[in-house]
Amino acid sequence: MQSAINDIITESVLKILRPLVRVMLRNGVACGNFEELVRKAYVDEAYSIGKKNQQKTTVSSISAQTGLSRKEVKRLNELTPSHNADIEQKYNRAVRVISGWTNDNNFTDTSGDASELPVDGDTPSFASLVKQYSGDIPTKAMLNLLLAANCVKVKGDRVELIKHAYVPGNDSAEIINILGTDTNELINTIDYNLTAKEADRRYQRKVSTAVLDQKAVEQFKALSNKQSQALLEELDAWISQHEVDPDDDNARYVSLGIYYYEQESSGE
Repeated sequence: MQSAINDIITESVLKILRPLVRVMLRNGVACGNFEELVRKAYVDEAYSIGKKNQQKTTVSSISAQTGLSRKEVKRLNELTPSHNADIEQKYNRAVRVISGWTNDNNFTDTSGDASELPVDGDTPSFASLVKQYSGDIPTKAMLNLLLAANCVKVKGDRVELIKHAYVPGNDSAEIINILGTDTNELINTIDYNLTAKEADRRYQRKVSTAVLDQKAVEQFKALSNKQSQALLEELDAWISQHEVDPDDDNARYVSLGIYYYEQESSGE
């Protein structure tokens, strides 16, 4: 039984790794660099599990658990991972600006749609929207960010929201950051569901078929985009109504993501 599970784990890990390796190869990350990251992940997670279970963790115990030498465990544990917080901050704040624009009555019209805003001035203006929802990011920087992602259109001294979802434009660093964040959340949800009681499992579903008529693919893509966007906007509006101050002890991070996948060819 354990052998069968190990085989399935091996197959699943390879499925996860192949698209990840594709990204790494395209960006010039060698196998040796990836191996270092794997060892670092083993050490960090072993320490994290021990802390979560309130177990005493030592270099020796982590060495025994991971199969790495004590010297290697010590070295990896002392490594500080590089993290571009600025990329994540820009992404999160752009999302918040668009959310505020579509849900805050100060920035919507009588129909509930995002208003066309003057660039500068008091509320309602794009400058006041950015100040309220993006913190210290300058108005011009946020405008350029949303323009690059084709989320807004500038008409003279006014700004119009033309896309309700922020997806980075040509900044590959931001897109790769999303790769890490969103994939991490999905795998953590699956891992949680593997051990949670049925009543406590988190929502994780998908709809798929291997025999969709090729002529219907574009129709399904358009339908799924439209309905998924509507659902996310509805949930985003609900979230906005129930948010608390970031420093509040009751503040919790939650997310729900939807993705579309299409097989490149029948032989993939």
